[in-house]
Amino acid sequence: MGGRRPVLLAAAGALLLAGCTSEGTPGEGTATSAGAGPSGRSGASPAPSASAVNDAYTLAESAAPRTRAQAAAFVRGLTVRPDFFGPGYRKRDPYETGPGTWTVLGEDCVWRREPLAGTVLASLTRSFVRPDTDGKGPVFVSLTVTVHTSVVGARRDMAVSLEEPLRCPRQQLNATERVQGMTSRGDPYDEQRTATSDDDLAEFGEYVVDGDGKPRRFDWFKHRLGPVTVAATVRHAVGADEAEKTKVTQDALGGVTFVTADIDRLGAEQAKKAGVSGDAAEGAGDE
Repeated sequence: MGGRRPVLLAAAGALLLAGCTSEGTPGEGTATSAGAGPSGRSGASPAPSASAVNDAYTLAESAAPRTRAQAAAFVRGLTVRPDFFGPGYRKRDPYETGPGTWTVLGEDCVWRREPLAGTVLASLTRSFVRPDTDGKGPVFVSLTVTVHTSVVGARRDMAVSLEEPLRCPRQQLNATERVQGMTSRGDPYDEQRTATSDDDLAEFGEYVVDGDGKPRRFDWFKHRLGPVTVAATVRHAVGADEAEKTKVTQDALGGVTFVTADIDRLGAEQAKKAGVSGDAAEGAGDE
C-alpha cells in the first residue's frame, strides 16, 4: 500500500462538497441506503490527522467477517458516538436498525426494509438528532455499515447506489417523507477524490415532509472499504443558512472518517495476524 500518492484528510470533505450546489443540496434514519471532528470536546476521541497519508482506508477481504454472526458482531462492535458528527447530537429512538435487514429502493421508488440479500452478511444503522435549540429546526444524521460477502459485491452495491438517482430522482422514504431532485457523483480512489476509502459517492437533493411547504437540504454519502460500505445521511434544519449547512455536512463527513478509520484499524490488525497485506486484500475480490 505504500506506493499510493499522499492525500490530505482535511481535503476529503471539500472534494465531496464540491458536488453540492447552494440550492440542492437516499435515506436511513427514516429509510437508507455522513470538517470538524469531535476533538476538543470533553471525552472525545482524537480527530483524524490532517497531515498527509499514503493510503486510503480499506479492509482486506481476507480479514473481513465471513459469516453473518461474525458480521453482526463486527458492525455492532464499531464505535459510533453522537459527538462524532458535531456538538449537540444525541441518539434517536429507535437508535439502531438491523443487522438482519437492510433498506432497498424498490422499482416503485419507495424505500423499504427487507431481508438481507444473499451477498450481504449484516447491515446496521445508527440514528442521531441535533435537537432544535434556535428555532431553525432539528438536524438528523444516520450512519449505516454494511458487510458484503466480497469486494465485488460491495462494488456492485456502490454502482447500484450511483444509478439510483437516475432511476428515481424522487424517492419516498415513508408515508409522509420523501427526497427529490436527487443527483449523484462517484469518486474512485484512483481518480484522487478520497483519502478515507477505496472509493466513495455522494448524492444531494431536497428532503420534504408532507404538510411542510419548505424543502430542506438532503445529503447522502457512501464509502467503500474492501467488502464493507459506510453510508451516512444528513437532513438539514429548515431554517439553516448556507454556511450552517456546509458546516453540518463537513461535521457529518468527519464522523464518517472516524468510522472508516476504525474499520481500517481493525482490518489492519486482523490482516497482520493473518499475514495478509492491505493491497492483496483489495485485489482479493477482483473479477
